[in-house]
Amino acid sequence: MTERSVTHATFVIERNYDFPPARVFAAWATPEAKARWFAGDEEGWETGKLELDFRVGGRESVTSRQKNGPAHVYNAIYQDIVPGERIIISYDMHLDKNQISVSLATVEFKLHGKGTKLIFTEQGAFLDGYDNAGQREQGTQSLLDSLGRALQRETAGT
Repeated sequence: MTERSVTHATFVIERNYDFPPARVFAAWATPEAKARWFAGDEEGWETGKLELDFRVGGRESVTSRQKNGPAHVYNAIYQDIVPGERIIISYDMHLDKNQISVSLATVEFKLHGKGTKLIFTEQGAFLDGYDNAGQREQGTQSLLDSLGRALQRETAGT
């Protein structure tokens, strides 16, 4: 049997977007909007359908993989939603059948000039050496970059 371990870590990522908080928040609130940046924006990744029930107690899930790689399975529950201001989710990640982490993530949307300061805070328990805070933070930074590109594409009408 593999030796079991858990590492706890917290990280915070801040991003500024040139769009009002209601618009940035809306990019998280429907399957269509979230799929534009959360599922399938990265080259070389195949992503299944994003399932999203955006309400307190609602669930979200998506599976993605790099070509010939293991499945990365994301399952979340919405714990708190304050429209235009805050989203709190608890979620776990699996790599194929192996659970690799359990996290609590808070996304805050703050007016910053005419745009939005998004503050993403994650508190994670990273399991059995499959994942770590540095890798998760890097992946989340990539997702938030994808969010910015999706918002820009909407503005450009593409």
